[in-house]
Amino acid sequence: MKMVLKTNKKTNMAKKENAYKWEFENIGGTSRVRITSGNDIAHLGELDPTMWTVLSCPVKGLEIDEKSLDYIDSDSDGKIRVNDVVKTARWVCGALKNNDLILKGESGIDISEFNTGNESGKKLYDSACEILRNLGKEGSEITLGDTADITAIFAKTRFNGDGIITESTPDDAGEKAAIAAAIASFGSVPDRSGAPGVNKEIIEAFYNALTEYDKWNASVPEPVFGDSTDTALELYLALDAKVKDFFVRSRLAGFTPDNAAKLDIQGASIESISSGNLAVSTDRIAEYPLARITGKCEIDLGSPLNPAWSEKFRKLAGIAFKPETKAVTEEMWNGIGTSLAGYAGWKSAKAGCQVEHLGIDAVRNFIAQNKKEALMKLVAEDISLKEESDNIENVDKFLHIYRDFYRLLRNFITFDDFYSKDKSIKAVFQAGTLIIDERACRFCLLVNDMAKHNTMAAASGMFLVYCDCTTKSRADKITIAAAVTVGEIGDLSIGKNAVFYDNAGTEWDAVITKIIENPISISQAFWSPYRRMAVAIENLINKSAAEKDDKMMKNATEKINSAPASIPAQAGGEAKAAPMPFDIAKFAGIFAAIGMAFGMIGSALASLLKGFKALTWWQVILVFVCLLLAISGPAMVMAWMKLRRRNIAPLLNANGWAINASAKISIAFGATLTDIAKFPKLKLKDPYAKKGISPWATILITVLVLAAAFAALWYFGLLSWAGL
Repeated sequence: MKMVLKTNKKTNMAKKENAYKWEFENIGGTSRVRITSGNDIAHLGELDPTMWTVLSCPVKGLEIDEKSLDYIDSDSDGKIRVNDVVKTARWVCGALKNNDLILKGESGIDISEFNTGNESGKKLYDSACEILRNLGKEGSEITLGDTADITAIFAKTRFNGDGIITESTPDDAGEKAAIAAAIASFGSVPDRSGAPGVNKEIIEAFYNALTEYDKWNASVPEPVFGDSTDTALELYLALDAKVKDFFVRSRLAGFTPDNAAKLDIQGASIESISSGNLAVSTDRIAEYPLARITGKCEIDLGSPLNPAWSEKFRKLAGIAFKPETKAVTEEMWNGIGTSLAGYAGWKSAKAGCQVEHLGIDAVRNFIAQNKKEALMKLVAEDISLKEESDNIENVDKFLHIYRDFYRLLRNFITFDDFYSKDKSIKAVFQAGTLIIDERACRFCLLVNDMAKHNTMAAASGMFLVYCDCTTKSRADKITIAAAVTVGEIGDLSIGKNAVFYDNAGTEWDAVITKIIENPISISQAFWSPYRRMAVAIENLINKSAAEKDDKMMKNATEKINSAPASIPAQAGGEAKAAPMPFDIAKFAGIFAAIGMAFGMIGSALASLLKGFKALTWWQVILVFVCLLLAISGPAMVMAWMKLRRRNIAPLLNANGWAINASAKISIAFGATLTDIAKFPKLKLKDPYAKKGISPWATILITVLVLAAAFAALWYFGLLSWAGL
């Protein structure tokens, strides 16, 4: 069927006027556009979006190279949308001389096929030529294998347009050393060649740090304690709060002598840690006062100090005070802080600390050489080739899309792959095959969001089994939904094990975690009432047996427990009770009831036989057929209606697709989605089969029994209704 459409440029909606001629087909119960030529692809922008089967699909979780989908996803939002497909179609078709090549889905192309009269085609042609030259490859064909390793392509180029230079970029030794020092100080950014490099921001930060560190280093104040000034400052800052705490406690103890003991180390605190390993209790010990609190505001250097602080305090005292100093007063301690204040301020104002590890001599040498301008020129030269280098990556993008684009269209605009009669062709959402219960279920979907499937899967009208799958080759677990479209329910139940093979051939252990029950086939629906009746009867029998068993056990337990009380007395006791006499009236009543029951059953059977006797043979068959239809008919009709409405759209919607048209599974098509094991017809003897009479004897006995039954019916005139 052909239809003429014309596009409204403002709304991008199609109208029935003279324009591009689209071909249509009816597939999956819906009319769909056929994409059969490169010209169709080139005109996708003119196709009314309402005629697309899919409006968007996720980038991840499909059986297409994810890199190809990332390239098509132009706005990088994780979804392939109509506009992404249209934009990609224009770019690919514009770059080719013959758009029909897209339909081949090949991973390579002869560069002579690029349309050099088109800007995109010319850039791709030039870049492809450069790639082949860089790789030293002869011939004019370029493949995905050639562009798979972008780093290998750029490894042989000095500049690659990413604005990053490496140690191999400059020829000057000073420039190489500056790049290495900048990387050591500020880290690196990866170059397209894969090597660590620096960009404009790192170079700027490196030389700023050199200048700031040199300026700071030149402003160092006179160190009060010589070479030990840094150590003294570090110790003072670590001890200051603890020493001041001691002096406050001492002044308070001097003010209230009665409370001196309360301000000192508490015996309870020592007792609480004394039973443990004190070597690991230094944090608790450090909380105690620096020295014993006596009310005297000085720290006696000759007396014991808190073990957690003693070493640091004595080391600082050795630097800051004369050897003959016996005690440290609060004034003396504050004097240390005052003398170190200028040095401490200088230390806290340190700038350019990132380059401190280089040493002040190396810092001043880099400043003197000043390679900053030369490095910035190299970066600018590299950036000037950005477009050319980007085009090299565009070749990889083109080849990925060139190979996978037509397959995406067959699963986006149409569902040709899903409805293909060739079982080797699978839709991009079909994840593999589940082998279970002598069946191969070929319609299996990866489940991305189980919550959405719980909400939407029942609307598909399909019999679904959800399985958690694990494999030794991968640490992660996947969940699949498999549709069972042929056969009976059989042994399908939660907890049943199976095997799932993904499209790469990886074997997964699968366990059923959930089942959504819907009709599988009309034949299965025919037997479903009888199956339910059998289950109900079985449950009833089990329930009755369980109740009787419980009652019997209860009675037995009661009799056992009451046995000691009912044992007759021996010597000197009462006489044994006489047995109950036989009550003939009671048993006569029971026999009468049983006889009445058999009589009623016999009367019912006689009435039934009498009714059959009044019918002709074909009426008997008709009654039997009507009886079967009365039981199975409603289930079959309901199954037929549900089977006609089976639709995979709800399942895809649950996976993040925006399905624009239904994708029904007819009874005939459903039969192709599940394969049942078919064994050859062979006469095989089971060595463990029960031994009995031979088959011929079984047939003979059966014939004789039937003949005897027929003779009895004829003799009593019960076949007169059939004219016999």
